[in-house]
Order: sequence, then structure tokens, then C-alpha cells
Amino acid sequence: MSNDLYSTEPADPAAFQAKFDRVYTRIGGLYDLAVKLLPVWRNWIRHALPHITGGRVLEVSFGTGYLLAQYAGRFETHGLELNARMVTIAKRNLQVRHQSAELLRGTVEDLPYRDAFFDTVVSTMAFSGYPDGARAMSELRRVLRPGGRLVLMDVNYPGDRNWLGMRLTRMWQRVGDLIRDMDKLLQVAGFQYSDTEIGGFGSVHLYVCHKR
Repeated sequence: MSNDLYSTEPADPAAFQAKFDRVYTRIGGLYDLAVKLLPVWRNWIRHALPHITGGRVLEVSFGTGYLLAQYAGRFETHGLELNARMVTIAKRNLQVRHQSAELLRGTVEDLPYRDAFFDTVVSTMAFSGYPDGARAMSELRRVLRPGGRLVLMDVNYPGDRNWLGMRLTRMWQRVGDLIRDMDKLLQVAGFQYSDTEIGGFGSVHLYVCHKR
């Protein structure tokens, strides 16, 4: 696929990140309601559940914790999220379901965990909002144990380039998301992976990646 279709990395990563943080502070409550009520969004992110394995799991950019609450009781579960309001709502959602997880605030580009700490790392519909894709991917790999699994879901162009999927991907790009060459990023990071199109006319991809 032509490199012209992909986003360029932000010239000012800090400003890019701060903008996303402000947006989610404003819409946190509405976002939580939308995830709970919209079946299409729930159906997308639930595709991650069968691929979560091992004893210790990290979910990055967990938002208001909808997916986190589906599996937290089965693992030693950790979560990292940039936005303070999202963390507050996620803690409340976990309490309602009598679930628990160790939740921290922070950035994916600088994960506060030691090397090879997790069996599975999960990121759904968030990677396109990270200001430094290569550094984020490197950090996600670093905290995985050898043979560990990265379950990553996000928007990208459909493999068959159907016009509706292409248009949907460009729509995400226009509203500020960074559409990246995920194949290149995953290969450079040394992952062995599968790529499955799970919705949005091929614009929503599930990458199940193994650390060699």
C-alpha cells in the first residue's frame, strides 16, 4: 500500500498527546455510555477476549474499563491510562462488577513496568492515538515475556481496499487519529503476528502478536 496513505508522526508529540487528553476529559462520561450502549463497539473489542492468556495481563489505554471488566477476575490484571477522568470512571465500573485491577496513570511510550513482566498486553482502539508509534511498540514489546502475546486492535486500511472501508479509515484519520503502516511497525519490533479484519468493512483490524 502506498506510503502516501499513512499519517506522518506529529511534529510536537507532547501537544498531540495533550490534545487527546483534553478531549477525553470532556467526553469521558459520554464515551463510557457509548461503549456500554453501542453493540458494534462492544462486538469489536470483545474479539480480544479469547486471545488473553497467562497469569499476568496489562491493558494499556483502557478507557473507562469496559473490556477490562470482562476479564479482570481471571488474571492478575494491570491497567495504564493517560486520562485521569477515564481512570476514575474505570475504577467505578470495576467496583460495580466486584472486579479489581491495579490501575495507573501514565503514557504507553514510557511504561512503568520492568522488562518481560506480562504474559499478555492488550490495546484496543488506541494505538492510532499515540504520538510516537515506534516508541510505543517498542515499550509494548519490552514488557512482554519471551513468547508473550500482544493483542492489538485498531483502525487501518482494508486489505482489499474496498471503497467503504477506505472511506471509514480516512474519516478516522481526518478526526485526528494516526493511521500507520502496522505491518512495518510489527515487523521491525520482531513480532510474529496475524492480522484479522473484524469490522468496519475491513477498517478495524485485530493483530495477535507473539514476542519471539
